[in-house]
Order: sequence, then C-alpha cells, then structure tokens
Amino acid sequence: MYKKASRNWQRLTLPARMFHSLGLFLLRRPMGQLCALFFKAIASLFSSSRNFKTDTRNIIMQTFFTGVEIFPILFVVATLFGTIVIIEVISMMGKMGFSDVVGSLIVVVIIRELGPILTAFLIAGRSGSSLTTYIGSMVINSEVDALATMGVDPIRFLVMPGLIGGCIALFIMNIFFSVSAICAGFLVTKGAILLSGNMLNIQLTWSYLSHEILDAISMTDFVFIIVKPLVFGAIITTNACYQALNITRDVRQVPKAVSRSVIKSFLYVVLADVFLSLFYFVEYMNNLSTII
Repeated sequence: MYKKASRNWQRLTLPARMFHSLGLFLLRRPMGQLCALFFKAIASLFSSSRNFKTDTRNIIMQTFFTGVEIFPILFVVATLFGTIVIIEVISMMGKMGFSDVVGSLIVVVIIRELGPILTAFLIAGRSGSSLTTYIGSMVINSEVDALATMGVDPIRFLVMPGLIGGCIALFIMNIFFSVSAICAGFLVTKGAILLSGNMLNIQLTWSYLSHEILDAISMTDFVFIIVKPLVFGAIITTNACYQALNITRDVRQVPKAVSRSVIKSFLYVVLADVFLSLFYFVEYMNNLSTII
C-alpha cells in the first residue's frame, strides 16, 4: 500500500503536489479543520441518507433555541444601546453643526457595525456555549460514537441543524436588534426628554429620525444585513461544534471547551467583521472628505 501511494505521488505534477501539500497543511490546522467541518455539514444536506422530516424538525428546534429564547435579553440590550446611540449622535452632531449626518451615523453604528456584532456576541455567549456543552457531553458519554454505530451521521444529526438553525436565528435576531434599537430607543429617548423637561436639549421627532435613516441607508446595507448575520452564524455554530467534537474523554474538559468556544467565536466574529467592513472603506473615505 505504501509503494502504491508512493507511485501515485510520483505521477502527480508539480502544481498538483503543491496543492496536495497545501491541503494537508491546512487540514492539520484548526482553521482548516473548521472549514472542513463547515463544508461537511453543508454537504450532509445533500446526502442520500437524509431524512427531510427529521432534519427540518431539528433545524426548527435549533432556530427556536438559538433565537426565540434569547429575545428578551436581546431586546433589553438593543433598547439601551439604541437609546445611548440616538442621544449621543443627535446631541453631538447638533453641537458640531453636522445635523445632516445623523442618519448616516446611526446607520453605521447600529445597522452596519455594532448591531450585528452585539447580536453575534449574545448568541455566542448563550447559544454557542450551550451547543458546545450539549455536544461535548454526548462525546464524553460516547453517544456520538453510538450514533455512528447505528448508521447515523453525527455531522448531519448534530452539526448541520446547529449550523443552519444558528444562521437563520442570527439573521432574524439581527433584524430584531436593529428595529428594537431604533424604535424602542426612540421611545425611551422621547420619554427621557419629557421626564427631564428637555434638559438634554434635544429636538427629536419620529418623522425626522426615520427620514434621516431611510435617506442614509443604501442597497449595500441591505445586502450586508443578510450577509453579515449568515457569516457570523456560520462562524459561531461551526466553532462551537468543532470545540465540542474535539473534547477528550474527560468531563473536566467541557467547561474548558465552552470557554474556548466563546472566546474564539468573539475573535473570529471581529476578524470577519473587519474583513467585511473593507467593502465600506471607500465609502467611508468619501463621506469623511465630504464632511471635512
């Protein structure tokens, strides 16, 4: 067998050997293994042994667990965050004489950048850690091996529903976060203005705020409203499953895997956001030159 493999290697061209070596190098690294796990989970959707009814039920349950159950705390965080952003942006831009960029700043802070990141952080800290604990406990109790023995693909049964359900939930929760931050944040800000007798010295109406935001939002923003949550959801769920499946048979490793899952999810989400934000770089520079 070794001689046969050696002969096959010698028959490969130089570019083929380079790609083969690169593939082996990547698969020995955590990032390459993460990518491999992601593609295996996606490929399991088209497996001949798939069960549409079971897969659909698992995906719906994962979506409910990831999204619906986190909505109360997400709504509170979004409302407080939106209130702070609205007050700070309107008061500072009004003092500086840049009232015409209020909508652009709110879109950048809430819809483009911090909204998706905060949503991803909340889901990574709550749902991602729970997914790691759930699958990690199954690994320790040999339940994953039992699934494989019964002919059930653990990737399709465990990873794929978490991946698809997490992406769907993060997409929905990101929209709820932005809507809650703007609408509920406006209501809280309006209440604060009335209760304080306008000590904040802010003139705010819903028609003004909504008009500024709608004028500032672009088609690119609508595209990234879809793309960013899907990318973040794939990163969080794939990393959570990867950390769980690589737990050694020791119950003390579960909390360590959960900690790695959350911390690395935060890191990967920020790195992905930096990469995706490069598409806005030219627009940022143009807006900055216009203001200056």
